[in-house]
Amino acid sequence: MTNPPSRRLGTLIRPDCTIAYEITGSGPAIIFAHGLGGNHMSWYQQVAHFAPNYTCITFAHRGFYPSSLPPEGPDPAKYADDLAALIAHLGLSDYRLVAQSMGGWTSVEHALTQPAGLRAMVLAATTGSIDPKQIRADFLPRLAAWETDSNAAMADYMAAGIHPAGGRRMATEQPEVHLLYKHIDDQNASLDKNALRLKLMAGRVRAPSDLAAISCPILFIANAEDMVIPPVALEAVAAMNAGATFAQIPQAGHSGYFERPSVFNALVEGFFARMK
Repeated sequence: MTNPPSRRLGTLIRPDCTIAYEITGSGPAIIFAHGLGGNHMSWYQQVAHFAPNYTCITFAHRGFYPSSLPPEGPDPAKYADDLAALIAHLGLSDYRLVAQSMGGWTSVEHALTQPAGLRAMVLAATTGSIDPKQIRADFLPRLAAWETDSNAAMADYMAAGIHPAGGRRMATEQPEVHLLYKHIDDQNASLDKNALRLKLMAGRVRAPSDLAAISCPILFIANAEDMVIPPVALEAVAAMNAGATFAQIPQAGHSGYFERPSVFNALVEGFFARMK
């Protein structure tokens, strides 16, 4: 019988808050950055998969339980500095980033500082601070069509009590997974998500060409039925950067990593294997 991977909890002290993190497993480091509806727990299916061969580092963004809430609320402009501080705190000189949705703002801004230890980055259901409106003109009709579909879907989700980051397919086919997603999100029920979302959108100003300053390979993973972040935006940004590749998970809403973990994990694992 094999013993479970080693696991330890830690806290990073920042000037205005504390950042809670968890380290599981051993081997090359992967840092996971969660989305607006999650925290460090969101990655349980990735940690269980990768921990036998990688050191998996999950953390909760400032203001997200069990990290503490800064006096003025969480500011996405400070996310990348928090990540850099965590990397320094842990003494990491070789690591990979896996970011989902909101975590993309953290990871893109960190990667643009050209950290020496960053080996690869996965952006799942996110372009981070890259503005989708600045993609090539040939992609814009598809983006406009998605926006129409998204508006209709969001009205449907609200009427049916479906979490937007889960989607109708998750709620219908995997109600237990949809409920767990809601339970994790409920840990931050007191957080003003709408205000935070507005701050994230205000910080989405970079051109796709800005990614050329990132030296490591990038994998964009879209979800075919995502009604929160347009899959075409990830495809377009990847197409506009030589160091980026694109993959899409079929029959998955915004949280494909949560809904289709085996597909997601295989894509990430294959990407990292090619980096060796």
